[in-house]
Amino acid sequence: MTPQKIITFLVVLFSISSTFAQEKFTLSGTIIDANSNETLIGVNVVLPELKTGVTTNEYGFYSITVPKGIYTVQISYLGYQTVEELISLSQNIKNNFNLYSNETALQEVIITDTKTKIDIKKPEMSVNKLSISAIKKMPVVLGEVDVLKSILLLPGVTNAGEGASGFNVRGGGADQNLILLDEATIFNSSHVFGFFSVFNPDAIKDLKLYKGGIPARFGGRASSVLDIYQKDGNSKSFHVNGGIGLISSRILAEGPLVKDKGSFLIGGRSSYGHLFLKLSEEQKNNSVYFYDLNTKLSYKVDSNNSLYLSGYFGRDVFSLNKSFTNIYGNATVNLRWNHLFSEKLFSNLSLIYSDYYYGLDLDFVGFKWDSGIKNYNIKYDFKNYISDKFKLNYGVNGIYYEFNPGTIKPSSSESGINFDQLDKKYAFEPALYINADHEISNKIALSYGLRYSMFYRLGQSTVNIYENDNPVLFNSELQIYEKATPIGTKFYDRNKVIQSYNYLEPRFSLAYQINDDQSIKASYNRMVQYLQLISNTASPTPLDVWTPSDNFIKPQIADQVALGYFKNFQKDMYSLEIETYYKEVQNRLDYIDGANLIANKAIEQIILNGQLRSYGLEIMFRKNEGKFNGWISYTLSKSEQQTPGRTSIETGINNGQWYNSVYDKLHNIAITTSYNLNEKWSFGANFALQTGQPVTYPVGQYEYLGINVPSYGLRNENRLPAYHHLDIAATLTPKNNKDRQWKGEWVFSIYNLYNRKNAASINFRQNADTGSNEAIKTSIFGIVPAVSYNFKF
Repeated sequence: MTPQKIITFLVVLFSISSTFAQEKFTLSGTIIDANSNETLIGVNVVLPELKTGVTTNEYGFYSITVPKGIYTVQISYLGYQTVEELISLSQNIKNNFNLYSNETALQEVIITDTKTKIDIKKPEMSVNKLSISAIKKMPVVLGEVDVLKSILLLPGVTNAGEGASGFNVRGGGADQNLILLDEATIFNSSHVFGFFSVFNPDAIKDLKLYKGGIPARFGGRASSVLDIYQKDGNSKSFHVNGGIGLISSRILAEGPLVKDKGSFLIGGRSSYGHLFLKLSEEQKNNSVYFYDLNTKLSYKVDSNNSLYLSGYFGRDVFSLNKSFTNIYGNATVNLRWNHLFSEKLFSNLSLIYSDYYYGLDLDFVGFKWDSGIKNYNIKYDFKNYISDKFKLNYGVNGIYYEFNPGTIKPSSSESGINFDQLDKKYAFEPALYINADHEISNKIALSYGLRYSMFYRLGQSTVNIYENDNPVLFNSELQIYEKATPIGTKFYDRNKVIQSYNYLEPRFSLAYQINDDQSIKASYNRMVQYLQLISNTASPTPLDVWTPSDNFIKPQIADQVALGYFKNFQKDMYSLEIETYYKEVQNRLDYIDGANLIANKAIEQIILNGQLRSYGLEIMFRKNEGKFNGWISYTLSKSEQQTPGRTSIETGINNGQWYNSVYDKLHNIAITTSYNLNEKWSFGANFALQTGQPVTYPVGQYEYLGINVPSYGLRNENRLPAYHHLDIAATLTPKNNKDRQWKGEWVFSIYNLYNRKNAASINFRQNADTGSNEAIKTSIFGIVPAVSYNFKF
């Protein structure tokens, strides 16, 4: 569909919207936290008489259009008191609601036990939401609350093991996840090589993970979307909260700029474990630490306009004896404008900057190395609440990328190292989308949409030219792949198009409501990923380099179908979710044996385009209410990769057969529980069990020049031992907290309670006595106790 046709289509829809407005009336407004004016995302707004409802969007706005009449409006949200209000709808009404947390008791708020189950009716599936309050109750390593570690307890989500960065969704790579913080892309989501995430939990308002059924407004990754929003800040009063732990501490301040109209939020976090190294004579010149900063300014111009300016800045520093220093991290800025054109049409315009930097200072060899990726993104999104049965989302965005694969600089004039700049790469990725939420009947609801994405690989670059356009050759005598020698080069001026792509990405999901407590859902989505992470490790490292698709590196194209059954039990006290899925990814990169990725000026010479497939069954049983709650999740899945030969004489990787991807985990069990004993004590526990990660072991050895050299078998034919651990935590809240402004709590936790020595890796070396190769297991954590103190005032 061309842009002109889409615009014509939207004009027709606006006309339809006007017709509806003549026959019906609209109730709209914003729902906020009564104590802070913080907008609330995903609040249920239900009209029981019509058995219909909506949820608030990412900025707390709702709109519902229904026939003239008198209705009971029910407002419900997890952790807040439910509100009911009788409204006579004889004209368009704008009504903002204030919700009070369960900790607050006010007489004017009407509390009801009514449960609204529109989640059963919505065609949203393969989506997990976690509240920050639930995340903070989970015991984690070193006592640091961690957003990313919490999603590993969800079905279909794994990682590469202890101390590993990133996460894997439904058998996909960590680079296939789109991670957004206030709509800005985060390219590296971990601190200290995976021990902590970059997200300060005190600054986070909402978190949602899309594993499938991904809305058309998202694009650019092949596996999942992790959408995180920061708090806006308290515009009523000034507050501070934070925490002090053994390894790191954090503090966050928020308050009004202009009371009830403008607010600020600023939060900082830092680790200080490196200070303990100073106490050791052997380690005093070594350092490893991180710090980050979250900021946000919010201002309500009037009832129809709001402005937001948010930012994030984080850095990791790793230094060995001052001769090796590694600095890396993310920086983002987002300026947003919310505008309400009418009670039915909401818009958001965003200007976004995102930068991931990686720096290396090798003083002992005399040079510095810098690399990174920057993007500049403009996006304009609209949500049109046409009727209570039909809602439309549409928008456009354009992202300009600047890739720096590596800049080598001499650290001193005496180093003898010359300045060298690997060719910077540039790209432009525009897209437009349209998505409809359509309630066909009381039992059937649809969500369907289309995303049209384009990608332009741009100069200024020198591109190698190869015979037969083939940068990787196959040596049939040795049965190995080899680098081809360029027969020439071609230089492209700045912004000259080197290669272009365009794809239609359809999205579709369906919900069929069997009764008030059960539904069946199905979804299909296509995602196209134009950026590739050059990495041959199971877990992303800061050294990995992002690169754009071009004439040699093709975009990844993922197609996923899913089918699910959902049921609520005993008045929503329990819920059951069962989903099965199948996913195929075209053009998944694989690497020839012996590939060298670091500072490689011709990366196309060591990569091959393969394919990935994954399929599985996910089960999640949740207890939603009571003093004791939590969930049990189980995933049975398979993830495989194949890189067949390009001609009849080529063997491909692993003889062209399917083999385990590094993300394959046959079994994945996670249990998380919390128990509120009384107002003073609460407890939590997590248990995780995963099949070991696929690896490649030697199957024999041979002697060369008196050295025993291991001979490795087929790729990923073996596995690490099973990974499992049990964590517990206890939270002590002093009884006198209610009577004073300063409120504090102590959190005691033990990670890996039974001291499981999980294998982070298994390496092989030659035994000095026997001369044989032997396996050496590396474990990162044993049992880890921790204590932290959280406060607010």
